[in-house]
Amino acid sequence: MRQTLTKRDLVAPDSDRTFEIEIKEGSAGTVEVCLAGTLTFVDAAALWVELRARLAATPREQVRFDLSHIDSIDGGAMAILVQVKWDLQAAGIPCTFVGGSHTVRSILELYEGDAAPTPRPPRPRIGPFARIGNTVVAGLKATQLTLDFVGSLVLALGGTLRRPQTGNWHAIAPLMNRAGTDAIPTVTLISFLIGFAMAFQAAVQLKAFGANIYVADLVGLSITRELGPLMTAIIVGGRSGAAFAAELGTMKVSEEVDALRTMGFGPMRFLVLPRVLALFFVLPVLALLADLAGITGGVVVGVVNLDLTLVSYLNQTERALGLWDVLQGLVKSGVFGIAIGLISCHQGLAAVGGAEGVGRRTTAAVVSSILALIVIDAAFTLLFFELRL
Repeated sequence: MRQTLTKRDLVAPDSDRTFEIEIKEGSAGTVEVCLAGTLTFVDAAALWVELRARLAATPREQVRFDLSHIDSIDGGAMAILVQVKWDLQAAGIPCTFVGGSHTVRSILELYEGDAAPTPRPPRPRIGPFARIGNTVVAGLKATQLTLDFVGSLVLALGGTLRRPQTGNWHAIAPLMNRAGTDAIPTVTLISFLIGFAMAFQAAVQLKAFGANIYVADLVGLSITRELGPLMTAIIVGGRSGAAFAAELGTMKVSEEVDALRTMGFGPMRFLVLPRVLALFFVLPVLALLADLAGITGGVVVGVVNLDLTLVSYLNQTERALGLWDVLQGLVKSGVFGIAIGLISCHQGLAAVGGAEGVGRRTTAAVVSSILALIVIDAAFTLLFFELRL
């Protein structure tokens, strides 16, 4: 027989707790959960833990929540009750709310306690061919956006050349200082160590043939043609390229770019073009410094480890290097600067979704820049080889 539950029976033993729960087992596997007292958001955690623990330990085929002895309840506690009901229904156990004052029933209706939980639609399965197609479509869309970005930049450059007073020329010098002057210590140190290590590696083999002097040829040609410009571009791409992408990405998500458009300043002409030109001008200078630092590293090894004199090493380097060997590295560096500027600014202006979006685009800018630099360098190498340069 079902007993009548009074508020006196539901007084909480803990004086700090304002509610009480009693589980009653009825006929035909029905379990009645009687709640009483005041349920607030402060008690939500305790309510959740106790309901889950006590219902899990009670065999049940149907659960009824008796709300008739609740004095008051707020939205946080009601959300807990509704969630417990939905979890039980998802497990195949029918649940209902019974009783309750007009205020309690109003809050229950507000939180859709009597509604059935909306099942999450199953995730569609994508086959391998569909994935390949989606990847191709995404790649084509990215290519379209990139070409659109480059076209917009070309139009902005043409408009700036027609009306030079509209260009943001005063921003180029500070950007060159940030991307160039501040990067000199890192570029020179890394280039010096690369030349130093390359000379040591070559010395092991050349000593066996008595060809120590040809270390100067190996280091000089490798540094000026390939490693100097490429390593400089990678350093600048990871340093200044990431900074440009983060700056423009932050401006984009904080709607500063939209504010510039509202004031009549096009982002291509005002933000992108100065950064691309700054990298175009500064990369050849940094590459030249990298060449000098790398050759200096080879000189140190030649003089200290290979018993060469400073004059003989420099004379051999002069005989091995031609003007075009240095110039082709500077040509590459100019193109590298344009590529880094375009990729970094494009990724920055494509940022969406707050700080997380800026972080993703900054990472994509660095990775894409390094990949593009290696591809461009390989293309230049093949072109110069075919042209016998």
